[in-house]
Amino acid sequence: MSFSTPRFRRVLLKVSGEALMGNRQYGLDVDMVERVAGEIRSVQSMGVQVCLVIGGGNIFRGISGAATGMERATADYMGMLATVMNALAMQSALERIGVATRVQSAIPMSSICEPYIRRRAVRHMEKGRVVIFAAGTGNPFFTTDTAAALRAVEMGCDALLKGTQVDGVYTADPKKDPRAERYDSLGYLEVLSRDLKVMDASAITLARDNNIPIVVFNLHHAGGFAEVMLGRGLFTIITNEA
Repeated sequence: MSFSTPRFRRVLLKVSGEALMGNRQYGLDVDMVERVAGEIRSVQSMGVQVCLVIGGGNIFRGISGAATGMERATADYMGMLATVMNALAMQSALERIGVATRVQSAIPMSSICEPYIRRRAVRHMEKGRVVIFAAGTGNPFFTTDTAAALRAVEMGCDALLKGTQVDGVYTADPKKDPRAERYDSLGYLEVLSRDLKVMDASAITLARDNNIPIVVFNLHHAGGFAEVMLGRGLFTIITNEA
């Protein structure tokens, strides 16, 4: 179903760190960061309040560091710092195109960004600013997926959107299995029981317990974010009703 006005008033967009690599093997692709910033601006210009959580896997992934023998908590803290770097890069790209942006970190680092304060973040969005939540939850052993679900709940978001490299949730990896079929809609429990790897289980459970729809779409499709907000294009929506 398509809409003439945005279907959600306030949303959180979860972007993986890998999405910002473009065709690189590591780090940030400036063109890709700027393209994502443009997608965000197009949605914000529709009157939608937008906040973001960005992963850090393009720089350092905590669980990978732990796999090499590094102490897990230390590795996770390093991963959190990677998310701060990505958040600052996105802030810079957004502000270059005229979008007022604030970065709030769950780990206080007052020289470069604000500490996470829920009421302040809500006020920023009410004033038309984009807020980027960095450093995950501030605690080791939690992923940025969980951080995204947590912040979406705290901000009173109408939906949690996950931008990926495919246009929804499939029965299998469509890049590896040409017979994979896309779901238009799913229930939270279906995602968990089928182990569909949309987000980690704690993130799905948080969204389910607070009745926040999760919308999975292709962030690499030009205009895809805005299309989803209008109920158009291809995506998978995960709710209690599916």
